[in-house]
Amino acid sequence: MSGGSGGSRGPLDGLLVADFSRILAGPYATMLLADLGADVVKVEGPQGDDTRTWTPPARDGVSTYYLGINRGKRSLALDFRDEADARLARELARRADVVIENFKPGGLARYGLDHASVSTRNPGVVYASISGFGAGPGRNVPGYDLMVQAISGLMSLTGDPDGPPYRAGISVFDVMAGNHAAIGILAALRHRDATGRGQLVEVNLLSSALTGLVNHSSSYVAGGTVPHRMGNAHPSVFPYEPLPTADQDLIVTAANDGQFRKLCEVLGIPETADDPRFRHNADRTERREELRPLLLDRLKTRTALEWFDLLVDAGVPCGPINTIEGGFAMAERFGLDPVVEVGEGDRAVPTTRHPIRFSETPAAYRLPPPELDEHRTELRKWLEDGVGDDPEDENA
Repeated sequence: MSGGSGGSRGPLDGLLVADFSRILAGPYATMLLADLGADVVKVEGPQGDDTRTWTPPARDGVSTYYLGINRGKRSLALDFRDEADARLARELARRADVVIENFKPGGLARYGLDHASVSTRNPGVVYASISGFGAGPGRNVPGYDLMVQAISGLMSLTGDPDGPPYRAGISVFDVMAGNHAAIGILAALRHRDATGRGQLVEVNLLSSALTGLVNHSSSYVAGGTVPHRMGNAHPSVFPYEPLPTADQDLIVTAANDGQFRKLCEVLGIPETADDPRFRHNADRTERREELRPLLLDRLKTRTALEWFDLLVDAGVPCGPINTIEGGFAMAERFGLDPVVEVGEGDRAVPTTRHPIRFSETPAAYRLPPPELDEHRTELRKWLEDGVGDDPEDENA
């Protein structure tokens, strides 16, 4: 476990982000921006972000869900129903380079915090709006990841062929939408650098889901085929699934002819790679039930970790099915240093390293996930000094 790189300024140093989002997609996006140097002000309602109460598990009484997506931010609690607080929120939005929110589409208009209102006072602002199903006919449908997993079709692909559909083990489309929001924000900032003009960036979970279904979406859109559940098997590649060894299953992904030949050589059945039935991927996929027993007969002679070392050394992609603990251990084995500690003393929190590495401007981990309204004094004073400078705010 390593500490944060507190001395780095980051590639987004000097960027002010007004974060009016909560739960997962928005906070995940703004945490990524904070890691890269942005000054993120997390604006919460008086009760705080919902994820503060999503327990168990907890660390020192604080939800680990909340801790996992809110480092690097300063917290300010504002009640938009109170006009004085709403004015502070508008002042923050007026100063911000980026505003991000995931309220119901149109929900912030009554407070003068919608895109039209904010961009009038701040023409250069990049305003990112995240919703479940867009700002059109789906605007009133709540956007929860599990709903999107169901509606998008992902659950129809997850589970055993003869069993019920299952959700993914994480809120996969919230995370995907958060990544798309961060990409959209950075692209819009590049446009602003070139033109001086801000813009509205809209992301919705269903669109993120449909693009994230990649080959399955293309199977339907381009091929007219509706994919179905296949358990852990792949519709277009074999072997590309868990296969049993002497002690546990091993993921084996010999996705091209060269990898399959190497697999057969390590397994001690080199002649199988020259068998006309299995020579090419399409052949192996079509005759997977004929090929599988040949592979299993050899795989049962060693343990999963023994095969892992032998196959990886030969250039065959494979991997054991780990717990989360095992996944972090494997990342440590590969020198990825996956855990960083943020904060000092009693406030120190171990968190997962930012996924992108930069040679010149590395990610920095300056602040631990904030307590609710932790930065109230400094932020209110800073914002109150500017309230009244904008005459249009009187009519917001």
